[in-house]
Amino acid sequence: MSDLAQTLAQFGQEHLLQFASQLTPAELTSLESQIEAIDFEQLAALTSGKDKTIDWAELARRADPPRAVRLNRPAEESPSEAAIKAGTEAIKAGKVGVILVAGGQGTRLGFDQPKGMFKIGPVSNRTLFEMHCDRLRGVMDRMDVEIPMYVMTSPATDTQTRAYFDANDNCGLPNELLHIFCQGTMPAVDDSAGKILLADVNQIATSPDGHGGLVAALHKQGCFDDAQSRGVEYFFYAQVDNPLAQLCDPELIGHHILAKSQMTTQVVSKRFPMEKVGNVVTIDGKTNIIEYSDLPEDAANQTQPDGSLKFWAGNIAIHVFDRTFLESVVDDAAGLPFHRAHKAVTFVGPDGKTCKPEKPNAIKFERFVFDLLPLAENAIVVEGDPSRVFAPVKNADGAAVDTPAKCKEAILALHHGWLEAAGAKIAPGVSVEIHPLWASCANEVAEKVDSGQEFPTDTFLS
Repeated sequence: MSDLAQTLAQFGQEHLLQFASQLTPAELTSLESQIEAIDFEQLAALTSGKDKTIDWAELARRADPPRAVRLNRPAEESPSEAAIKAGTEAIKAGKVGVILVAGGQGTRLGFDQPKGMFKIGPVSNRTLFEMHCDRLRGVMDRMDVEIPMYVMTSPATDTQTRAYFDANDNCGLPNELLHIFCQGTMPAVDDSAGKILLADVNQIATSPDGHGGLVAALHKQGCFDDAQSRGVEYFFYAQVDNPLAQLCDPELIGHHILAKSQMTTQVVSKRFPMEKVGNVVTIDGKTNIIEYSDLPEDAANQTQPDGSLKFWAGNIAIHVFDRTFLESVVDDAAGLPFHRAHKAVTFVGPDGKTCKPEKPNAIKFERFVFDLLPLAENAIVVEGDPSRVFAPVKNADGAAVDTPAKCKEAILALHHGWLEAAGAKIAPGVSVEIHPLWASCANEVAEKVDSGQEFPTDTFLS
């Protein structure tokens, strides 16, 4: 305790032990463990502003559009046919694993459980977890291969996520292919003096360290070792709130392989200059992402000679990584910049009473996985069709974008398009949803549906 108190005094955080005399031995031991896990030197640099800061406005002035494989335009990379062939061969050879980021809660959806447990199937009522696992099962069935899935949780979602998979037979995945691991955390500090906040008298207020904590978590929890033992060379990365993410898309993986990329990012073309997505750009020959909040409006409005946006590439959080690249940046990842978020954080005051501020009172620190891009010796961008690959569930129905209703519309539009291309007739107002084990593309639907076949009522093809 004396050593701990001395460390706290050195960094001006003595208040963390102010309730020590009130705690049981078990509670005190827990609090000591939490304190010992904090990197106080790192936190001191962050709260004093001595960490590396980035002048995004200056970088935006030097930025160019990214090196990219575009839709419906001459590609700088290999043709789609060659990419599909290369990706398919890699998947069938067992060289691909999946990383699914599932640390978020459904707070903005009015859902008080892990977001992956939110039901989104338009007819099936399947959860987001089920949608992704079913997609992966479909790929494994068609390719006759085993593909491991590494699901990253947060302290807020870990216990419930594990219980959910236990209660639902791993959503059809074999035990040996499902690996659930938890990301790290960072303390929340008050925005005036940089003091670490207490969530309770024996509990430090923390928040997940962002999806940029992925590399450290994969390393610490043995996921790299597991992947290496299986012969996995590439990771397909997606976030749980996007059920249209085409896990193990052969074409995307193939472009990554043929370009000898270490980190490939799937993007969509932005709909308007200040759209709230990260902007994928090239700066001094390196691929970077400038967050929409960091991109000056004058830079966002720049156009190319043909009138299109200069910064057109919107990040949708779908990547392909070389496993060896991620392993090589385990140490470099510790130097990834922290992003600050000004938030309202409930805390315990000096009197031991809980305070629930109505306005932001604290700073949370997190890292973003896309900050790995400049560390890659070679990185490319591949444009995707948003109607096929991007329908995130972030906001409750009634919001302008990214709602469950709009996501369901996108799923149905995709599936109805496959059916109608095969000559099927869907009655007005009827919803038809397709399970990936039944069909995963228009060609497979055409093999199973007769021209003129009618769907008069809501149907789940499974």
